[in-house]
Amino acid sequence: MANGIIYVMTTVVPGLIKIGKTGTSNFESRMYQLERHGYSNVVGLKRYFAIEVDDYDEKEQLLQSIFSKSKLENSELFALDVNLAVQLLSSFEGKQVYPENSTKDEVFDEASDKRGITVIPDGIYYLNRKIKAWGKNAEGKMQVKNGKFIVLKGSVCCPLRGKGWTSTKQIDQKRNSSSFEDDVLQENVEFTSPSLAAAFLTYKPENGWTEWKTSEGEPIDIFRK
Repeated sequence: MANGIIYVMTTVVPGLIKIGKTGTSNFESRMYQLERHGYSNVVGLKRYFAIEVDDYDEKEQLLQSIFSKSKLENSELFALDVNLAVQLLSSFEGKQVYPENSTKDEVFDEASDKRGITVIPDGIYYLNRKIKAWGKNAEGKMQVKNGKFIVLKGSVCCPLRGKGWTSTKQIDQKRNSSSFEDDVLQENVEFTSPSLAAAFLTYKPENGWTEWKTSEGEPIDIFRK
């Protein structure tokens, strides 16, 4: 079985993506060519996700079959939600090639979140979770505004990495670059999904859809359902 890379790219046309494959050693040159010269009269291509897998020819054909109804004839272009494609690709066994600063689990969770974020009304939401190892509560507010998730100044954040924590670079980087006093956040911090915002407070993997609550105490998952 041959190893190779399957990739997803966005285009200048909203909702139109490219799904393709390339040899492992050719990935960077293929991205360079597509990002600068476009594909099939479509420009503005940008790499979005790529994974190295075994038997990549067969897996790429599987994707073509699954998304066949969304495919533009005689091309590798699809009228498809990019996050749906990423959800499927990131579930494959293999080495994630792009993005480099996230794990596969993190990419999958974020793609899942992005498919539902537009249903969350702008407003303030709350998280309050007892952290046994810490002996205190992680407690915070999150403002949702125009599809952005902002953990607000004054939120109390657990300083201890929780069980199941892996190298989630986005959270580690946010933690290292943010200001705290006695574990109290001193500035607003923006995220791209509710799960990342929740993990920032608890320092462990979280499902933000169940952890963030409305002022009435209902999880924000009610909006997605």
